Amino acid sequence: MKRAWLVVLCVMGSLGSRTDADEEAIVEAPITANDRQHWAYRPLSMPPVPRVNDAAWIRTPVDAFILAKLEALELTGGRDAEKSALLRRLTFDLTGLPPTVDEQIEFDLDERPDAYEQLVERLLASPSYGERWAQHWLDLARFADTDGFEHDKLRPEAWKYRDWVIAALNRDLPFDEFVRQQLAGDELPEGDAVATMFGLAGPDMPDVNDQAERRHFRLNEMTATVGSVFLGLQLGCAECHDHKYDPISQADFYRLRAVFESAVPVLKRDQPYYRLANQPESEPARFWIRGDFRRPGAIVNAGFPRIAVGEERSATTGTRTQLADRMVTEARALTARVMVNRLWQHHFGRGIAASASDFGVINADPTHPELLDRLANDLIDHGWSLKHLHRRIVLSTTYRQTSRRSGSNDEDWNRRLKLDPQNRLWSRAPRRRLEGEALRDGLLQVAGVLNRTSGGPGVQPPLPEELIGTLLKGQWTTSPHPGDHARRSIYLFARRNLRYPLLEAFDRPEANASCAARGQSTTAPQALVLINSDLSIATAQQLAGRILAGPGETDAQIDTVYRIALGRYPTADERADFTGFLAKQSMALRDGSAQSAGLSPVPVVPSQDAAGAAAWVDACLAILNSNEFLYCD
Repeated sequence: MKRAWLVVLCVMGSLGSRTDADEEAIVEAPITANDRQHWAYRPLSMPPVPRVNDAAWIRTPVDAFILAKLEALELTGGRDAEKSALLRRLTFDLTGLPPTVDEQIEFDLDERPDAYEQLVERLLASPSYGERWAQHWLDLARFADTDGFEHDKLRPEAWKYRDWVIAALNRDLPFDEFVRQQLAGDELPEGDAVATMFGLAGPDMPDVNDQAERRHFRLNEMTATVGSVFLGLQLGCAECHDHKYDPISQADFYRLRAVFESAVPVLKRDQPYYRLANQPESEPARFWIRGDFRRPGAIVNAGFPRIAVGEERSATTGTRTQLADRMVTEARALTARVMVNRLWQHHFGRGIAASASDFGVINADPTHPELLDRLANDLIDHGWSLKHLHRRIVLSTTYRQTSRRSGSNDEDWNRRLKLDPQNRLWSRAPRRRLEGEALRDGLLQVAGVLNRTSGGPGVQPPLPEELIGTLLKGQWTTSPHPGDHARRSIYLFARRNLRYPLLEAFDRPEANASCAARGQSTTAPQALVLINSDLSIATAQQLAGRILAGPGETDAQIDTVYRIALGRYPTADERADFTGFLAKQSMALRDGSAQSAGLSPVPVVPSQDAAGAAAWVDACLAILNSNEFLYCD
């Protein structure tokens, strides 16, 4: 039901403009005991680990919570994925890259009982871990190297925040400190002011005529983002009126905004915002009538959203440091649940609570609320270590389950599909499409050209002239060093008004708002860019060059291309089909009947028959366009 509010603001009766500040008192509905009964706002519980029939299936406490619900439906836990599929899944999840052939061989030959655990530790310790997981956070932070809007002006120092996030994740900065630094790094004794670029990372219009309006927009946008990202509260709905469903008043919104008032000054036109920094003098914070910057209301004191803390008397908050501290102390139940849910979502494709940045009353309840609380406690009890939380999840049997049926007559699989059709209970591993960044990085690694240089200003690979022509002059200047064009996607220059084509095709968000979960579209441009783009074709040429320059006969070469691109050996039928294609395509290229550009491998192997070599390029391009390359089992 829609929440009924007794909010009395005398000025609400008139929508006309006001010339004087409205000082009438703000009256807002109290937070009731019933409000606090919503699952997200309750104190953290410590539920016992459920008892299950199949105790042998349990590897971590996670499994007991999952299996208990499966057994209630008379389902059993799923079987483990094949070793090659599990290696590819885990490596992409933790590093955003496919496993190399050497890594596959090492894992295949490792017969230690804890071989999988050792693999997890190696991947978590890799610099690639931070590069992978930072992108998830940058989506939330609405990060870009430019302002957006019409002129989309450059932010020369934006990359420093991106590098800060990567470094923080790689050194496993405790999440409570991760929060503090981004809200108040400039105030902390050993803080880093760069981290506070989170607050001002959203879009901006520096050339707007009314700079007071610009500041008002920035403060409101930042307040809404802080609420959704850290607390899972849609505070932005209360910018101009009380939330229609959740116990969040308009005054709650402006009290939280008041925490940031002194750190966001009114600037001169075209002067950029970089990071939060307290000003010696600032105007008092106000309640803005209907959210209109021309209608100042009563002065408000800085405060925490009342529903996020245990008692209304705890709502007073002064500095950003105090706000950050309360995020991870009084409000830790909400903060920890939100972050646990985000990690679960990125490992399984969907969170325990489906709406990752909105834990409000009109969204679906979590499927496993006890598991969510158990993991939230686990995160806090282990020093807010995100790497610990990753271990808890990926070491579980739940994570290691197969995503494939064992055969056409797999009755157990058919029961899972019938009783858990949407896989809401995780009766099997989900098959997940690679994000655009993982797809591009995977192509570069398969080609053998991935540049692992880290950090620094974003690089600008070549773009088609017709795309550059849509920008203002000088807004895309191809980086002069060709090697930089093959750096990981997180280091690509992030322009709000023009996303890199492959990333845009595969649902990279536009960074104009915080993105908690990317879309999963299926469109014709995706197929076209994968088969026709310069990157795909160059990768096919380079992959073919790697194969033909190596040792072995055709069968061994086919094994190698499958291992490089798909992380497994081909079946006998696949090997036969591949061999047949090479023979047929070579002949067609010689007699001119093939629908192919006849491209050569890179580098060219002098002793190789030209038509046969070009057939290898076509075969490699087909592998790169396969469903299996695009998806992770």
